[in-house]
Amino acid sequence: MPDTYSKRHIKSTITAGSVYYFHEKSIDSPKQHNFIVINVDPSKDTLIFLVCSSTQIEYFRKLRKNCPGETLVEITPIQYSGFSERSIIDCNQIFPKNIDEIARMLSKNKLQIKPVMGLRLVKQLRQGAILSPQVANEIKMLLQTD
Repeated sequence: MPDTYSKRHIKSTITAGSVYYFHEKSIDSPKQHNFIVINVDPSKDTLIFLVCSSTQIEYFRKLRKNCPGETLVEITPIQYSGFSERSIIDCNQIFPKNIDEIARMLSKNKLQIKPVMGLRLVKQLRQGAILSPQVANEIKMLLQTD
């Protein structure tokens, strides 16, 4: 159970484009990664949908060669100051988390809050997830803005 402060802090600050840096056990890597919130209005949602960034651009291009090009979004440090090098976001894999999970990681100092990503980039990531053949239709419906 997360402490009350952490939960209130996440609930009051989470927005489309919030970026959290943490280790995700479902990823076969000992490293922490940046995860970007792509929900339209995450403060009102039960589940938070995150996409993950990586600096292994060629690896993801090969891995997802049969997916639409829009499902892989490259972002430079000029576009998003929270990145120190060019990164790729694979919108074919969504990491659903609830607020308690995020708050728990924050309360245990296992999560860092990074600068919020601009909405223009977040819309590209959201569109990438919507176009992905690997993302469930139920998630796609929740990501629609109109």
